[in-house]
Amino acid sequence: MSTIRTVVFASGLLTLSRATSAGEVDPLFIVSKSENKNQVHYAMSVDEACVPLGATPIRAYWRMFEKGPTVQEPLLDREQPAYGIASQSVAAGVVTATLRALPGRPIAVRTWRAEDGSCHAMSRVTIDGSQARLYNVHVALKLFGVEYLLLTGWSDGGRTVREKISPSF
Repeated sequence: MSTIRTVVFASGLLTLSRATSAGEVDPLFIVSKSENKNQVHYAMSVDEACVPLGATPIRAYWRMFEKGPTVQEPLLDREQPAYGIASQSVAAGVVTATLRALPGRPIAVRTWRAEDGSCHAMSRVTIDGSQARLYNVHVALKLFGVEYLLLTGWSDGGRTVREKISPSF
């Protein structure tokens, strides 16, 4: 039987996540692009105690907003180099993931269960030289390839931080 849980994602905003006996925290963060409204969302499987489930709990998938507000599709094999997860490991309840497009920026995702029973997650990465809560990676496309990536998040003090990265791929 499905239940609905309230989940807090990286921006601090509330969203709803459908869960069965084991659930999913979604989204951890998103990748948007200048080409259209579609986004890549990153979600994490968690157990009833809100602990990462399995050795590779984070997955990426498309939210196809150009087709409708609830349409989802898997990443295609040819999209893995741009949006896929290069590696992930779980230690002491924290998942460290590296995106293929950002190999030098490991993302640490920590989950916890709040007193109200909701499952929370925070994705942290270095942005502009400081640890920050990751919200978005925006891909600015040019005619042939990627012009830049823009990482956006929040510092521990709540200030918005951004960093523009020239692609090395």
